[in-house]
Amino acid sequence: MELRNYETVFILTPLLNEVQMQETVEKFREVLKENGADIIHEENWGLRKLAYPIQKKSTGFYHLIEFKAPTNVVDALELTYRRDEKVVRFLTTALDKHAVAYNERRRNGEFKSQAKKEEVKG
Repeated sequence: MELRNYETVFILTPLLNEVQMQETVEKFREVLKENGADIIHEENWGLRKLAYPIQKKSTGFYHLIEFKAPTNVVDALELTYRRDEKVVRFLTTALDKHAVAYNERRRNGEFKSQAKKEEVKG
């Protein structure tokens, strides 16, 4: 079975404490691992303001997971998102070779160093 690269971002309700948030993220990690996914990278973006209110909430905990998996894993992951009342929104996208290369460069810090160089010039 062919493995594809994916990236998923989900927003958790701001009513959770740190422990509850970590437990929820761990549950999604387990769903991925149980279905044969290989987690490449993960980022916790923390509590951020939403662009518009969702379920009368204006903030949420953002989390990103980049993974490589068979195509059927996305259905299982998104079903788990839908069943969990702590998830406000989610989006899973398949990455093409250009997005994979971009993410790898971003993880290696190439874009941060370029921004610093531009600040020095300005």
